[in-house]
Amino acid sequence: MLVTMKSILDKALEGGYAVPAPNIDNEHNLRAALEAAEEMNSPIILGVPYHSNPDIEYFGRIITDLARRVSVPVAVNLDHGASYENCVHAIRAGFTSIMVDRSQEPYEVNARETKELVKIAHAVGVTVEAELGHVGSGENYDVDGYTGLTDPEEALKFIQETGVDCLAVAVGTAHGVYKGEPNIRFELLEELTNTLKIPLVLHGGSGSGDENLARCAKLGICKVNLSNDLRKAAIEELTNQDLSGNAVYGMYRFLGTGYKNKVKHYMHVLGSEGKA
Repeated sequence: MLVTMKSILDKALEGGYAVPAPNIDNEHNLRAALEAAEEMNSPIILGVPYHSNPDIEYFGRIITDLARRVSVPVAVNLDHGASYENCVHAIRAGFTSIMVDRSQEPYEVNARETKELVKIAHAVGVTVEAELGHVGSGENYDVDGYTGLTDPEEALKFIQETGVDCLAVAVGTAHGVYKGEPNIRFELLEELTNTLKIPLVLHGGSGSGDENLARCAKLGICKVNLSNDLRKAAIEELTNQDLSGNAVYGMYRFLGTGYKNKVKHYMHVLGSEGKA
């Protein structure tokens, strides 16, 4: 069933668990993600990059049509909406949530542009995620010098000014493959949860460690973005197969199986299993 992301995250916050948000860019991993959600009886949030398809409005029709057919709650979220136009196109495409990503801009610009899109999205019942602080690239990750962490007081001001439904926070994770070991600031996360009292989002879930992610889910993270680990699992499943002869025609099925099993793994880790 197609639902708003807010409805999924509010329940997760109340229940003390997090919901996986796998990155979706084609019909094959879309179907794999939905199958995982039904098999685990878990809600799911589909994270869709704007450029995942040359025509996001057409791709949106495929996503939302399949989401309506499954028995568990499914939200469709624009991942890292980089411009006003990207966000508006996602709303037109039927997405039930948009992420307004102005995290690299000065605070004033981030708050002003986020507030404008909140007004538009809320007028048509669409959830809004924003980011304060900045979750950088794992390739540039430096455990001792990592900067851009979210300030709790500034984040509270941001939420009050913009009216966002959930906030992606920087507490030590990074996008992509880490250079070095993850150093998640759990005390900062706990302070953010206690101060902000809205669902929080963790970007850079891949490679962050199962124990770390499970702990984050118990400390107020309600949505965990995942991409790198899922793609690696899909490729690993494919390469483990004997593709000689006509077996190669099973390529997409093998990729889907690897992707699906990894999504199911994270549903278990994050505690969303059985919460649909």
